[in-house]
Amino acid sequence: QVHMVESGGGLVQAGGSLRLSCAASGRTISTYAMGWFRQAPGKEREFVGTIDWTGGRTYYADSVKGRFTISRDNARNTVYLQMNSLIPEDTAVYYCAISSYGGTSRNIKNYESWGQGTQVTVSS
Repeated sequence: QVHMVESGGGLVQAGGSLRLSCAASGRTISTYAMGWFRQAPGKEREFVGTIDWTGGRTYYADSVKGRFTISRDNARNTVYLQMNSLIPEDTAVYYCAISSYGGTSRNIKNYESWGQGTQVTVSS
């Protein structure tokens, strides 16, 4: 069983940046795609982006494309989410999860081992 711990969230002004980390323990994530999702108050959890096991391919939600970048360090069993040009609509709890079958997906049902999340708040 793999355990995820997200960190790096906080309060930032619009236009600012944050870098989230997702550290995995329990087993290696190096052969699995990883995903980032977010959940705003009163809304369903939504896809943010995903990265394949090599780190060579990434896919993003249209709402964050060009502003967010996912990367990974398999030696550290860690995945990152660099968030730039933040807007108030990015305010949410951000979660990482591991692909259930190994490949990338935009479907939340294809992920498991969710962490507790990290709060990101963007003020206007």
